[in-house]
Amino acid sequence: MRVYVLLMGSIALVGCAKDSSVDGSQWVNDDSADGSSDDESSDSEGENGDDDIGLPDEPSPEDEEDEEDEEDELPPEDEEDEEDDADEPSSDDTGSIVDPEDEPFVPDWPDGTDPFADAIASFSPGPDAGFGMEHAPDIVLGWPEGRGESAGSLDVLSLGEAGEIILEMSDLSIIDGPGPDLLVFENPFGDWLEVAAVAVSLDGEEWFEWPCDGLDEEALFPGCAGVGYVYADSSGLIDPTDPGVAGGDAFDLAELGVEEARFIRIRDTGFNYWGYGGTTGGFDLDAVAAVNWRQIITGD
Repeated sequence: MRVYVLLMGSIALVGCAKDSSVDGSQWVNDDSADGSSDDESSDSEGENGDDDIGLPDEPSPEDEEDEEDEEDELPPEDEEDEEDDADEPSSDDTGSIVDPEDEPFVPDWPDGTDPFADAIASFSPGPDAGFGMEHAPDIVLGWPEGRGESAGSLDVLSLGEAGEIILEMSDLSIIDGPGPDLLVFENPFGDWLEVAAVAVSLDGEEWFEWPCDGLDEEALFPGCAGVGYVYADSSGLIDPTDPGVAGGDAFDLAELGVEEARFIRIRDTGFNYWGYGGTTGGFDLDAVAAVNWRQIITGD
C-alpha cells in the first residue's frame, strides 16, 4: 500500500492508493505459484533430469507490461485527488474558513438611554427651510444615517438661511473627557458643504459657542459643523460615538472651558458657499451624539 501525504495550508490529508486499483491477490497468487513451481521443478528434475517440463514459466512480456501499467496508474489517481483538494476553499492558519462579515457595534451606554438628542427644545427655521419638517422631531433624534463621501443622507432637517435649532439631552449629558466630547452630523458629500456654528449650554440659558469661520472655504470652514462625511448609521456596524470611525464633526468642551452640557444649539452661518434656494437651504441636520457622557439621574 502506498501512502501519499498532501499538505494544504496547515491541513494534512493522508490518502492511500486505492486497493481497488491494485488487486493484491494477484501478487499473493504469483508468489504462491512461484513456490509451488519450485517444488514441482525439484520433483521433476529428480524424475526427468534436465527435462524443462515442470519448470516455472518465465513471466511473459505481456504480463510485465500489465504490471508496469498498473504501477503507472497509481500516481495519476492520487494526482487527481490533489487537484480536487486544491479546489477546496482556502483556509487560514488554524485550518478554519474565515467569514469576513463585519461584527455589529455593541452599545456601551446604560439600558434605557442613548447618546443622541432626546428632544427639540426650539426650532427657528430660516428662509428656504422646510425639508424634513414633516418628520420632525424624530428625524434629528436618534442615530445618524450616514451614506459616506459620495451621497448625502436624506434623513435630515434643513435649517434654512441662518436657521437655528436647539436640541436637548435628557438621559445622558455631555461631559468633558478625553479628546472630543460631541459629534454633530450633517449630510455633506463630494464638495457640497453647508456649515453651521455650534454652541452648548448646561441650563439652556448660558451659551458657549465654538468659533466658526463660515467664509473660509480654502481651510474647509474651520470650527464649523457640516464638513465631515458621515459613516455611522442605524445598522449599528459603526460606533456613532467614536470620532475615528463615525464621521461627522467633533467638538471638545475643554476648548470652551465647559465641564458639562445638556443643550446643543446649531445655527446656519447664513454664508453658505453654494448659496440657498428651494426647501433644502442651509445646514441639514442629521443627528448629534455624546462621545463622553454622564447618566442624568432624576433630581440632578
